[in-house]
Amino acid sequence: MLFQGNSITCRIRDEDIAEIQFDLKNESVNKLNRLTLNEWEQALAALEKEKSVKGLLVTSGKPAFIVGADINEFLTLFKEAEGDIVGWLRQAQAVGNRMEDLPFPSVAAVNGFALGGGLEVAMTATYRVLSTDAVLGQPEVKLGLIPGFGGTVRLPRLIGADNAIELIASGRDVKPDEALKLKLAEAVVAPEKLEEAALRLLRQAMADERWKKDRGRKTSPILLNGIERIMAFTTAKGFIGQKAGPNYPAPVAVVELMEKSAADSRDAALEKEAEVFARLAKTPEAANLINLFHADQFLKKKSKGLAGAAHGVKSAAVLGAGIMGGGIAYQSASRGVPVIMKDIRAEAVQQGLDEAARLLNGQLERGRITTEQMAKTMGAIRGTLSYGDFGEADLVVEAVVENPKIKKSVLREVEKAVSADTVIATNTSTIPIDILAKALKRPERFCGMHFFNPVHRMPLVEVIRGKDSSDAAIGAVVAYALKMGKTPIVVNDCPGFLVNRILSPYMYALQLLVAEGAPIEFVDKTMEKFGWPMGPAHLMDVVGLDTAHHAGQVMAKAAGKRVKFKGPSPVQVLFEAGYYGQKNGKGFYRYENDRKGKPRKSFDPAVLDLLKPAMRGGSEDISGEEIVERMMLPMVIEASRCLAENIVDTPTELDVSMIFGLGFPPFRGGLLRYADRIGLADLIKAAERYEKISPVYQPTEQMRQLASHNTGFYG
Repeated sequence: MLFQGNSITCRIRDEDIAEIQFDLKNESVNKLNRLTLNEWEQALAALEKEKSVKGLLVTSGKPAFIVGADINEFLTLFKEAEGDIVGWLRQAQAVGNRMEDLPFPSVAAVNGFALGGGLEVAMTATYRVLSTDAVLGQPEVKLGLIPGFGGTVRLPRLIGADNAIELIASGRDVKPDEALKLKLAEAVVAPEKLEEAALRLLRQAMADERWKKDRGRKTSPILLNGIERIMAFTTAKGFIGQKAGPNYPAPVAVVELMEKSAADSRDAALEKEAEVFARLAKTPEAANLINLFHADQFLKKKSKGLAGAAHGVKSAAVLGAGIMGGGIAYQSASRGVPVIMKDIRAEAVQQGLDEAARLLNGQLERGRITTEQMAKTMGAIRGTLSYGDFGEADLVVEAVVENPKIKKSVLREVEKAVSADTVIATNTSTIPIDILAKALKRPERFCGMHFFNPVHRMPLVEVIRGKDSSDAAIGAVVAYALKMGKTPIVVNDCPGFLVNRILSPYMYALQLLVAEGAPIEFVDKTMEKFGWPMGPAHLMDVVGLDTAHHAGQVMAKAAGKRVKFKGPSPVQVLFEAGYYGQKNGKGFYRYENDRKGKPRKSFDPAVLDLLKPAMRGGSEDISGEEIVERMMLPMVIEASRCLAENIVDTPTELDVSMIFGLGFPPFRGGLLRYADRIGLADLIKAAERYEKISPVYQPTEQMRQLASHNTGFYG
């Protein structure tokens, strides 16, 4: 044994081959942390003294190679000055250089995940052999960062600048076959043959001096002529800048960095990489996105804990077909849980099957599934008009029309048709669970499971606990949501639950502004600039003004005067005039399909005449800053109420719900992190300026108490 530490061992494998193995003790995965970097350097120092070694094999003792850098350590590092971050990175980069510069070839045997720093470690080896289960990637931009251990330098020199730009700027995963085509790896083999294949390649390299030339590609400048430079960098900056937008600086920064360092040697390029990384590490966008990453990890751990004690869901049923039912059935079947889809009308069942087929066809066209996989998934969805086989289902999701009388009737029927152990969940967006539970003889096995539309894209599922819902029922629904690839968040029962309850005052604030004469397009553009994927008026049209009108009535009844208009509201006026939004082509905007069949909006000034019965005047010359305050304050205030009333357990869960359920801008870290960054004292002052307009702007007692202690929702 040449070196043995707590994360790395280095030993003589054969007479002339050494092996460095990453195997972090007391952890399920390998992470690139300070301990690992220090021991990697010590192992290399020991290796350099061993004159008999002519080749190096790099392996992992875990099911994955290295999952990436230790984000917890990064957060501590990022509190330091920019210059200190640069200094630390240069030391870390030097370790990678040391392995790359060994006087003999090296081969990394990459199994499982090799992401971020894990891929950067693999790239310091001369060659790479991948297991068929390997997943490679540089996902740092998703955290507001760029690769910092040499990824922006080695990757473009291995696979070309254009390919490297696309992979790093997107942060997407790369599967083995693609890595082989890109020449990021020399071979792909079955997991059980990985070590054998890596050793065979190493022996070949040791017998041939060509490995020196291959290594030289990673340490030399990138040779590009003028046209190649324009194609690789100038064009990419425009495309990526437009796609990322001004609120996500990392993707454009990485292209600019790679352009500036293309003509540099490895070491000069690494210096520039460290400087750009350090600059981005100090941005609020990086801090917020890293906090969001931690929030996601927290939720996964909590969800697994809730699901752990529950019976597994091996088969499911959906009541109510159509678009929503078909979406739920597709998501279930595509994740390996066969599903029965029932409706009272054959045409509705067919519509649900058609929706599932449409979604699968989209996956097939993108090359994400094969025809065999599509056939298997469709075969796992069974349409029916009867309850005949419902006794086999472990869980039933009721997704019929949003009407409490109809839902109660259907729930009574299904309770008679299922076994005593079957969990029943309702997909409702506004109706309190406890009201629906009254229809059941055994309400303890009943809870809410609120999907967001479109089901296949929206990651959030609200799991709503009624007063009688058992832990077993909640656990089963959480487990099913996880199996479907969703992020479940458990909330307590109330009208609108968590997401729609907080959305309601946001939409109410829009209607106040419209009623006061604020330009609809200007409001939308202002909130899009804030970071929302679409403006509030456009969002209402997409949801449907009929749906918005119904939800508004439910929420007004629950919240009372806080979100109640004295006269007709803009949504009420439009709804009563037959304006339902995108679904019938007219709402706050007009909609016509483009050449691809997608709805394209345009503003029709005639809608202002239609809205006159709801107009009060007063905000025609409103500023963008005031629009943001007027729109965001009611959300923060309602979120505070939800926390104070224990509708949701933690600020973390609330923030993730807003991002995953509503599209709240991730770069802002979440609604409550946004509030904390501004400061509750300043938010209260702003709210007090608008209290005369509506009670929706009245700060909560919780906000005042936190502000008096000079703290925030996160402490």
